[in-house]
Amino acid sequence: MSESVTRSPVNPFAVNESGADQSTAGQHGAQSKANPSLALRVVGLICWFFICFAAAATGGFVSVGDWYATLNKPSWNPPSWLFGPVWSVLYCMMAVAAWLVWCKGGWREQRIPLGLFLVQLALNALWTPLFFGFHLPGIAFAEMCLLWVMIILTVLAFWPVNRVAAILLVPYLAWVSFAAVLNFTLWRMNA
Repeated sequence: MSESVTRSPVNPFAVNESGADQSTAGQHGAQSKANPSLALRVVGLICWFFICFAAAATGGFVSVGDWYATLNKPSWNPPSWLFGPVWSVLYCMMAVAAWLVWCKGGWREQRIPLGLFLVQLALNALWTPLFFGFHLPGIAFAEMCLLWVMIILTVLAFWPVNRVAAILLVPYLAWVSFAAVLNFTLWRMNA
């Protein structure tokens, strides 16, 4: 007797073993069902990376010019070269977090957590044009406060679905908290 191994279409790594007799063709059928699911998960991960980095790319359409260089800055202002690598790592963590939640039932079951994620991502994308493009640090700070709240709501919505996903957003929340303080300081120093 051989055991049948069936993989869940939502989680191909979750194995359901039954003691029913299966022919070799039946075993191959179970395997072929697992491969599309794994492929779907990989495509899903690629899509979440694309979505997150598309939000990041909005900054590429904004010309920073000399404006930022001429601002009075606090002594604790990070060097400009640090922002790119930090944001790249954070966007990767955000993509994986969203993907982990998406893997728990897709849009049908995770509409609220994933919707919150997309709202905060849109707010994230909006900050760069407000601050660097339109030179509106006060409005950018208010928008970042809203972003901060939305990140917290997203973490809270992710927690019951996938704790790892929620934890992956904590460094993002910490960085946005720091960025909000920096944004506020730059606004007040240059008002």
